[in-house]
Amino acid sequence: MAPVFRMEFLASRLAQQNFAATLLGVPASRLHAAYECPECGAGPDIAHGRPGYLLDGGPAPLVLSASRSSGWVLFAAVVNPEPGLRVGVDLENTAGTEFAGFDDVALTARERRHLNALEPGRRAQERARLWARKEAWLKMTGEGLRVAPDSLDVLERPGLWDLDLPASADGRDLPAGLLAALAATFR
Repeated sequence: MAPVFRMEFLASRLAQQNFAATLLGVPASRLHAAYECPECGAGPDIAHGRPGYLLDGGPAPLVLSASRSSGWVLFAAVVNPEPGLRVGVDLENTAGTEFAGFDDVALTARERRHLNALEPGRRAQERARLWARKEAWLKMTGEGLRVAPDSLDVLERPGLWDLDLPASADGRDLPAGLLAALAATFR
């Protein structure tokens, strides 16, 4: 991993811990990362998968999802969630979905027909919107890319929403072409 990407990754993890601490009203030093992976398990020894934290040795009362794109990070969280609540969030830049073959591996046949029916100038944004929706859904379910993206249709799916992003945050303009989606459900 290139040094700049390592720094962005580390910064996003620290921001995530501070975000969680703020929501829980505790110092960040009381939280210890405890990720959950369907294949590897859960706990402080897992550094990938669905983010979570231990608070004073027990599970923090928080469900959390995070996504990074174009130097920005987006978090979604619920404090004191109802049992079984899951969330997933994704942040995408249109440039990340603009390459030959993307549609064939990432979109269902129905989604490809939908995309091809649009004016060419609207396709890049719609392609990224569909991808953000897929990523948010797959993070929420915990399946990630173990599910073939071209098998998951996200055109009309309950529990999945497109997010309106602000034009700027912390006095900085967000990049053009940045899109986000949120998924939530009870298992």
